[in-house]
Amino acid sequence: MVHDLTSGQWQSLCSAWGGCAYCGKDDPHLQKDCMLPIAHGGRYTLSNVVPACRSCNASKCDTELTVWMRRKKFDEPAFLMRHMQIWPAFASASE
Repeated sequence: MVHDLTSGQWQSLCSAWGGCAYCGKDDPHLQKDCMLPIAHGGRYTLSNVVPACRSCNASKCDTELTVWMRRKKFDEPAFLMRHMQIWPAFASASE
């Protein structure tokens, strides 16, 4: 299993999201959350990790992302749109 997220990429992700990717909380102690949980084959990679506050990260645990977001009544379309705005900048920078 390859985990290739660098500390520089992590800092850039935190800056790009500007807080918890899920609830928007501005938290100086954001945690790495795998959108596809490690328990389900996910990895700590640039395309799979988003910054999450402790509460969201603990709540999501190894639950599938869309199931968890719907249960929490988070704005799933807004999250996905934001992810699609942020991701291309990182994808093109790594080419």
